[in-house]
Amino acid sequence: MILNGKPTKLMPEITKNELKHIRLLKQKKYRQQFGEFVVEGEKNVDELINSTLEIKQLFATQDWHSTNYNGEITSLSNKQLAQLSNLSTPNKVVALAKIPVFKFDKNCFEEGLTLALDEINDPGNLGTIIRSADWFGVKNILCSASSVDCFNPKVVQSTKGSIANVKIHYVNLHETLNQANIPIYGADMEGTKVGKDFSFENPAILLMGNESHGISLELEKLLTKKITIPRTGKAESLNVAIATSILLHHFNS
Repeated sequence: MILNGKPTKLMPEITKNELKHIRLLKQKKYRQQFGEFVVEGEKNVDELINSTLEIKQLFATQDWHSTNYNGEITSLSNKQLAQLSNLSTPNKVVALAKIPVFKFDKNCFEEGLTLALDEINDPGNLGTIIRSADWFGVKNILCSASSVDCFNPKVVQSTKGSIANVKIHYVNLHETLNQANIPIYGADMEGTKVGKDFSFENPAILLMGNESHGISLELEKLLTKKITIPRTGKAESLNVAIATSILLHHFNS
């Protein structure tokens, strides 16, 4: 293996217990028990290395190299990588990272736009939303307790590394939003159309609802304004991740 442009000695090969441990982290209860999550693939691991998140252990095949990582590396074969990977085509490197714990308080509402998610269930949707939030500079995402775990391997993979750049908080969404003294915009098919003549207040909160049922009635009562994306075609609705990206773009326009 090449590290910082020079050959480096690998640590011992991955053990059966380590393989088992990584596979266990596919389940939420074990991620919570150990306080760890898995990051796979060269791009995602590179993003992790360059972030402030703590890497607890890194496993790589002989052909992986990095100019940024100076920690210890445990080797594994392509066969072993395939055994533990969540990818159809495993990619050279797997990292175990410490799950970060972020404190959310009302002062965070002053940091531009806060994104709030009400029961987002699909891992791919949440991962894409996190990536879009990172692109548009959102610092904090509030997730209802019943939303999919952001450290689910499918979510992590969908973020393409952005999981390391956005603070994600699981909260009682009604209680938390009820404490906000800034406008709360909620995506709704019957809302005011956003466009060149629509202006978001800043700071603000953007609330996105469940894929099937939208924003819950309980949270709907907290909205300052319902907003929608103008439709010019025939599609009935937009995927929540796509809709979130469009609304984040309008906020930044």
